[in-house]
Amino acid sequence: MPALASHRKPRTRVRNTGPAVGITTAALASVTLLSTQSALAAPAPKPSIEDVQKKVDDLYRQAGTATQQYNQAKEATTKQRSKVDTLLDDVARRTEKLNEARRTLGTYAADQYRGGALAPTATFFLADDPQSFFDQSHLMDRMTSRQTQAVSDFRTQQAKASKQRAEAVAGLETLTESQATLRTSKQNVQTKLSEARSLLSKLTAEEKARLAELERKKEAEAKRKAAELAKKQAAAKAEADRKAEEAAEAAKEAGTGSGTDTGSGTGTGTGTGTGSGSDTDASTKAEKVMAFARAQLGKPYVWGATGPASYDCSGLTQAAWKAAGVDIPRTTWDQVNVGTRVATADLQPGDLVFFYDDISHVGIYKGDGMMIHAPKPGANVREESIFYMPIYGSVRPG
Repeated sequence: MPALASHRKPRTRVRNTGPAVGITTAALASVTLLSTQSALAAPAPKPSIEDVQKKVDDLYRQAGTATQQYNQAKEATTKQRSKVDTLLDDVARRTEKLNEARRTLGTYAADQYRGGALAPTATFFLADDPQSFFDQSHLMDRMTSRQTQAVSDFRTQQAKASKQRAEAVAGLETLTESQATLRTSKQNVQTKLSEARSLLSKLTAEEKARLAELERKKEAEAKRKAAELAKKQAAAKAEADRKAEEAAEAAKEAGTGSGTDTGSGTGTGTGTGTGSGSDTDASTKAEKVMAFARAQLGKPYVWGATGPASYDCSGLTQAAWKAAGVDIPRTTWDQVNVGTRVATADLQPGDLVFFYDDISHVGIYKGDGMMIHAPKPGANVREESIFYMPIYGSVRPG
């Protein structure tokens, strides 16, 4: 008997396409664990001493730039405060004049109110005689003229007072902006110095010793370059002196001679040459600059300071040239534009040498490739090679 066909529908197998929850969760946990272990196993590499030195130097340079911004803002604030004080004094004086004009007008108004005004016809009939009328009429005209002038004076003083008050308000707004810039610059300096100190504080004793060794090598290389410059400058001076002696000897020979004709005669002549008065004056000023700079050796660097107990770099250079009777600006950015530009090979004592592309540091050339400068916070005014930092350029004030 043939098998009967089943009337049941075949069971459809449903494939489970969803994630295997247990396996996936375990896999994710494993990945997370591995990631955590990797993070713990591979901390950020500690910077090398060379990197630390570079970073610290850069932070000090940035602090120097912020110091110049602070000096600039402080100078602007001082000038603006003086201007505002003058404007406020002017406003006070103008207000007093305005009040005087107002009192004068008040006096005229009160007189008219009390006495009233008479028509010219009434004045004529009330007068004792025609001459008396004309005298009274002339007096009335003069009084009217004075009143008119009083009104004019009042309006003039009122307009001027209003203008000066507006100038004073604008001046106060500018002063507020300068003070805000001053605070920001001060905060920037403090931030950079704090970062530098923080980096240095994290060094071990061994790392600090290695850093000190790097500094010694840097100083030695800078001194070597200074010695090379000194040698070249000495050779150039010797050559210049030799040529000057030859020129003087040639002039002396040209000034003497003898000749005979029907008689004999001798003629002697001497030639002398002296430097210009301006050269002597410049030399005297340079000597005063250097004498002042040497007297400041050992005093501490303090950013924003202009002496006499402490200095920042541009505060020292400004004070030194002031001691020689020459006023130069406060910031390095302005000092670099004073006087005559000088090549490094032609530097003379008293010249100003500027450093870095942003012109954030300056020193006073001493001679032989050395300078006197106020280096950075934590250091004192000292002598150092001009090649310790990248040179931007040099000027000769005066």
